[in-house]
Amino acid sequence: MMVPVALLLLGALTAVVGPRFLGRADWTDREPVVALWVWQCVVATVLLCCALSMTLSAAAAWQAVRGQLFATAPSGVVDGYALGTSGPWAAATAVVLACAGLWSGAMLVREIARARSRRSRRRAELLLRAPLLPGEERSANRLVVLEGERPDAWWLPGAAPQLVVTTAALRRLKGRQLDAVLAHEQGHAQARHDWLLHCSAALAGGFPKIPVFAAFRDEMHRLVELAADDMASRRHGRLTTALALVELNEDRGVFGPGPTPHAHVPQRVSRLLTAPDRLPPRHRLRLTATAALVPVIPVLVALVPSLHALR
Repeated sequence: MMVPVALLLLGALTAVVGPRFLGRADWTDREPVVALWVWQCVVATVLLCCALSMTLSAAAAWQAVRGQLFATAPSGVVDGYALGTSGPWAAATAVVLACAGLWSGAMLVREIARARSRRSRRRAELLLRAPLLPGEERSANRLVVLEGERPDAWWLPGAAPQLVVTTAALRRLKGRQLDAVLAHEQGHAQARHDWLLHCSAALAGGFPKIPVFAAFRDEMHRLVELAADDMASRRHGRLTTALALVELNEDRGVFGPGPTPHAHVPQRVSRLLTAPDRLPPRHRLRLTATAALVPVIPVLVALVPSLHALR
């Protein structure tokens, strides 16, 4: 039975070729939304290959699983998979892949729990520093101003999302720069970038030795910022958005020669000021459609024996 092996090889090939293709592409910074979609399709293909290989390996190893999986399939389809010719490796493969799937789910639950815990602590701290006034009700999109000597602004997601801005940031942000910051943070919230970051962090944390997951996490952190920058710049202009980034990060030393935790900010500012040309709509559509077809390949590979048996 070679289909589970072929699926694992296909998953490994996708994990190697996908990041290299995206790393060499010159359009990812120009079209971060499309790049986010392509990355998701690549990782989904890898995970789908593992899931299908696990299912077919379990069917080859245990009659109970085989009966459930092929309950309504003609006998010729079952014979096409040659499930009875599998060796002892089938059970081991199914168990290993099932454990990996459970571990991925556990890592995702842990990541979400940690994010909620951090959010609860920040919200409690925020409520302590900026309590609601008598008669004031907590509402969505509430702007909270905190006393602070460091210019900063961040979006606090949740049932009642809030944009938090320090007084130092208000003194620095001029004109529509505050609106650009708000649009940037709203772009994160509307696109649910937090879920992309949680999923990528869970995979990278659960499987640190697999390069595709580490690259997925790093690119998600970078591309979601570029996508939010584009949303803010479309509403308030590239120059306004770039100046807002500079004003918020100038005192952090990110524009100096040494490496900093926010080393990506200068590249974001330069990108906003140079205004890279977007891809033509037809090209964007072609990339999106091609990426959407990639996860279909492992499904077709898994169905090859059944399609051949039904001919």
